[in-house]
Amino acid sequence: MLKQITLVALMGLSASAMAGQWQVKLGGSVVAPTQDTQTALGVVEADHEYAFTPSVEYFFNDNISTELLLAAPISHDVLLDGNSVAKIKHLPPTLTAKYHFKNSTGFTPYIGVGGTAFVAWDEEGVAKDVKEDFGFAGQIGFNFQPADAKNWGVFFDARYAQISPEVQIEGLESFDLDIDPMVYTIGYSYKF
Repeated sequence: MLKQITLVALMGLSASAMAGQWQVKLGGSVVAPTQDTQTALGVVEADHEYAFTPSVEYFFNDNISTELLLAAPISHDVLLDGNSVAKIKHLPPTLTAKYHFKNSTGFTPYIGVGGTAFVAWDEEGVAKDVKEDFGFAGQIGFNFQPADAKNWGVFFDARYAQISPEVQIEGLESFDLDIDPMVYTIGYSYKF
């Protein structure tokens, strides 16, 4: 009996997965670090940056989706007491599971939780080494689809990413650079 129930459940899941839709989103983001790090030489922090942040999203049904953020490399100046001492670049792949609050209006709010990564891309200046890091990600936002739009819409969301990569800067012991950014994004979406 358990095997039959499992088989029926799996068939239902696969049928709903095949009935899903893909959505592509093209956005521009402000990446605003929320933390700084106290070191022996002073306060170290990453500056805010702007980024091109495309993503792909798969809808299992009207309410449940998963989204993969595929941003271009993001470059941060590393500031020591307000003065730029290094530059670090990273890729921030972020995967979230989302719940969409469907309603009768064109606005569809959503929330999401998942994970993010800090994949070091390059470092310049006195930064000698930057390690990868992984952390929690949260997201809240909305899609807006005008009444006459078939597949396209606009969206806005705010994400939190918990990332603190280990950084080695000349003259300092290695430390965790607490970035933990808020990422504010606005853009266009298109559903297939």
